[in-house]
Amino acid sequence: MIDLYYWTTPNGHKITLFLEESGLSYRILPVNIGQGDQFKPEYLRIAPNNRIPAIVDHAPQDAGAPLALFESGAILLYLADKTSHFIPSDLRGRNDVLQWLFWQMGGFGPMAGQNHHFVQYAPEKLPYAIERYVKETARLYGVLNKQLSDGRAFIAGEYSIADMACFPWIVPHDRQQQDLTDFPYLKAWFERIQQRPATRRAYDLARKINQTPVVNIESRSVLFGQDASTVRR
Repeated sequence: MIDLYYWTTPNGHKITLFLEESGLSYRILPVNIGQGDQFKPEYLRIAPNNRIPAIVDHAPQDAGAPLALFESGAILLYLADKTSHFIPSDLRGRNDVLQWLFWQMGGFGPMAGQNHHFVQYAPEKLPYAIERYVKETARLYGVLNKQLSDGRAFIAGEYSIADMACFPWIVPHDRQQQDLTDFPYLKAWFERIQQRPATRRAYDLARKINQTPVVNIESRSVLFGQDASTVRR
């Protein structure tokens, strides 16, 4: 059994995509980040960076004590290795998937996240910041579109954790001021994943857990008002 500490954000969706695809037994423990659940001491023992998602695997492969992990990329890689699914076993295939997973974690996710913040949530509209992150998001869409332009169905050939990592960050493309018709190969890839039964189940589950915006007037100070004092509590 996997305990998934989850909320309805792109990083949270990555893990439900994997779990629904793999058939692993899991239960969701909601962490309402808009209400500050991520700062509860019992959660911080699992996820010291006070972010979602996190997991606890009660049946790790070494048959030892339950294993806790935070960071969505690390969780995807752990689950892929645990199940021997959605990551190739050969040297070249595995590292092809890993480089695109790290590309999402180190570039695409953070840049799209800044896009979300300055376009949608910043209390003051800053034209320079908006232009900077909208353009950078478009550049990264272009990188992914080029990768898919050789006729491959998925980022690294077969459907993998690289696709699961990237897809949820493209779901809000309208809010990122991106037009998928500008990226035809990416658009076809996006629609291909969108139609997968496991993808539909994952997003149906999200709607059952939370139907309100993650960011609203009440949650802004919780989500955007943290500094080093948060860690010292």
